[in-house]
Order: sequence, then structure tokens, then C-alpha cells
Amino acid sequence: MLFYTVMKPLVQVALRVFFRRLEVRHRERLHGAGPLLIASNHPNTLMDPLVAAVNRRQPIAFLAKSTFFQNPILRAIMESGNSIPIYRRQDLETGAETLSPAQLEAQNEKAFGRCYDYFDRGGTIMIFPEGTSVSERRLRPLKTGAARIALGAEARRDFQLGLRILPFGINYFDPQRFRSDVFINPAEPIRVADYAEQYRQNPEAAAEALTEEIRTRLEHRLIITVSDEEDELITQVERTFGQHLIQDDEETLYDNFLLSRTLLKASRYFAQHEPARLAELRQRLHAYLQQLDDMHLTDDALAARGPASTRTRRALVASARLLLGLPVYLYGLVNNYLPYIIPSWVARRATSEAEFVAPIMLTVGMLTFTGFYLGQTALVHHFTQDWRWTLLYQLSLPLSGFYALGYAGTLHERLLRLRALRLFGSQRPAMEGLLRQRATLLRLLREARETYLERGG
Repeated sequence: MLFYTVMKPLVQVALRVFFRRLEVRHRERLHGAGPLLIASNHPNTLMDPLVAAVNRRQPIAFLAKSTFFQNPILRAIMESGNSIPIYRRQDLETGAETLSPAQLEAQNEKAFGRCYDYFDRGGTIMIFPEGTSVSERRLRPLKTGAARIALGAEARRDFQLGLRILPFGINYFDPQRFRSDVFINPAEPIRVADYAEQYRQNPEAAAEALTEEIRTRLEHRLIITVSDEEDELITQVERTFGQHLIQDDEETLYDNFLLSRTLLKASRYFAQHEPARLAELRQRLHAYLQQLDDMHLTDDALAARGPASTRTRRALVASARLLLGLPVYLYGLVNNYLPYIIPSWVARRATSEAEFVAPIMLTVGMLTFTGFYLGQTALVHHFTQDWRWTLLYQLSLPLSGFYALGYAGTLHERLLRLRALRLFGSQRPAMEGLLRQRATLLRLLREARETYLERGG
């Protein structure tokens, strides 16, 4: 528990840095009193429990596969971080530990007993009923373990415990990328006591029914694609034209979530009723994005915003800010570059599995930034021997780092726009053709949306 208490604020800061936006809808559902069982989808390995832990005031215990506990160091970390091992047959068949079926059942009964005791104290436990983590927008078949634990805990107290299950939807918009977004979308909690009568008649049927209810509520809180082709199309439309399809003045991650859900429903509608129309859109979008990539441009670099006079004024203001902010950017870059670049370098070489990239980057980043900041501060104090300069320098490190990060993004956007202008001078026919492709795609998307809505979408 001490490790959990000490690490939580550090992880909160790390996630605030790692994600550009972390938005929680219906936050009050996450802060309800225990006992509570959080049942979540599992797209991003160790990141999933972290985003839950930092957003619930009460400590959370985590059910984790037993293989994490085989290494003595990992075991110490997992146990101090409130984790309870669950023994799965597939893990034992590939690991070093060998248990008979009876021993396996006994170990899991012991784990269930720990869960029951935790719930009796009003605690919160998080479980991932899919049983595996894969970085895709899917919801795999749910195991009944979550339902069986919840029903067992309630049955032990004659269904007077008050345990609730919180289906916890986690939507990553680009799980491998630093400074991406994550939208947490918890459903209405399920009262386990509502299944008391069914459990008394048939415990297995009650577990199946409760599992199905968890799945249903999760499905309404997630973006779920059914194929790689569908996922690719929706992702391309979201990232390329999302800002043109969202009507709100202030775009939130919930707006993005609703857009993604609408795009999925519309694509399935047209796949069934007008497949030629969907095929044309897919072909045109692929060609447009391929040409953008060939010319080293982005759609945003081509987008015109407002009248020419306004665009000129904005360009001048942005250029002035970049010029004036250059010294601060260089200061932040020099002081933060190594701790910033090392985590991605380590992650790329440590794994080829997409779902492990983000947690490796986060963990290594916490170590590199802490280590470099302490070392650099000690070095400054050694040369200045003045605590005021040392404190000022220490405070400047994260501030200048954040500034450099924002500056780099703005500079990249400005350079892409300048490149687009240069290409208009040197390759005008190609650029005009690209703009026509863009206009055609936007028209097709708007017409498709109007058709879909007119027909009851």
C-alpha cells in the first residue's frame, strides 16, 4: 500500500505529460463508494490500470495473471502495488510454474477469498474480463471470472454486501503515440444483488447473465470495429477530416467518440445498402492520403481557415511568436532532449508488440526525467553554490520542457504550411489537383452524412 501511495502522484504527473488529453465522462460513477468491482476492456496492457488508478480517489487492487509474480522483483512491485495473482491454465503451460488442476483451482479459490475480504472492507478491485491485452479497437469474448467473483462475494453476505460492478470503457485514439488522447467512458454500475434469485437457482446461469450484461454495457462505451479494413477507414476519416465533421465550437473527446460511433454505423449502413458508394470513398481517401504522403504534407497544411486577410494576420502573429520564443525553446530543448528521446528509443528496441510500447515509454520516461532532472540540478548547485539559482533552474526544467514540446508542434505545422505554399509555386497543377481531391472527399462525406441521417441514421 505504501508503494501505491507514493507512486500514485508520480504516475499522475507522468500520465499528464504522456497524454495530450485524458477526459473522463460521468466521473461521479468512478468516485462512488465501495465495494466496487471495475470491469474494463484491455487494449493497452499496463496503461489501462494506471489510467483507472489515477482517476479514483480510493486505492484499487488489480487482478493480474500469475506470470507477473514469478520474477522476485516484479512480484515485490506487483504486491506492493495492490495486485492479486490469478492462475490461468495457458500461462502455466508456457511458464516455469507447474500446477495440477486441483492446485490451480486451490490457488484461484485463495485469490477469490482475498477479493471477498477486500470487498468486505469496502475496497475496489479492477479486473479485465477479456483475459488478454491486444492493441485493437475490439472487445473480445469476456471470461466469467468477474461475474463469479462478484456473485461469490455477495453470496457470502447473503446478497447484503452492496457490491456494484462498474463497466469501464477505455478508448485510446492512438495508443502508441506520445501526446495522444484517451477517453474514459464508464457505464452505469450494475447492482450484483439484482442477480440474487437467479444465482440461488443456477449459479452458472447467473454468472453467464451477469457477464453478458457487463459486455452489453461495455459495448455502448467503446469504439468497436469488426475488421482491419473497417478500422483503417474510420481511423483515416477521423484523423484527416474529423475537425470538419464535428459541429461543436469546443471539440471534446466525447465529440470525437460520438463521431467515431456515427462513422462506424454509417459505414456499415453503406456497406449493406450502397457498397459502391463506400468503395469509391475508400478508394478516393486512400489516393488522397497517398499523395499527401508522397508530397510530405498533411491535410491540415492545406486547410484554409477564414478570409485571406485573417489568415495572413494569423500567420504573421504565429511567426512572431515563434521568433520571440526561439530562445526559450532552445533552452528547453537542450535541457530536456535526452530524457525525452531515450524512452521512445528504448521502447522501439525493447518490443515489437504495439500494446507494450506506451507502458515502456511511460516507465522509462519516469526514470529518465527523474534521473536527469536530479543530476542536472545537482550539477548546477555544484557550480553556483546558491540555493536560489538551483531552485530557479529546477523549476525551469519542466516548464521549459512543456514549452519546447508545444513550440515544436507549432513549428512543425508552420513549416508544413510553408512547404505547401512553396509547392503551389513550383508544382501548381499537382497542388490544385490535390485541393480538388480534398474538396471532392469533403463533399462525398457531407452527402453521405446527409443521406445516412435522412434514412434514419
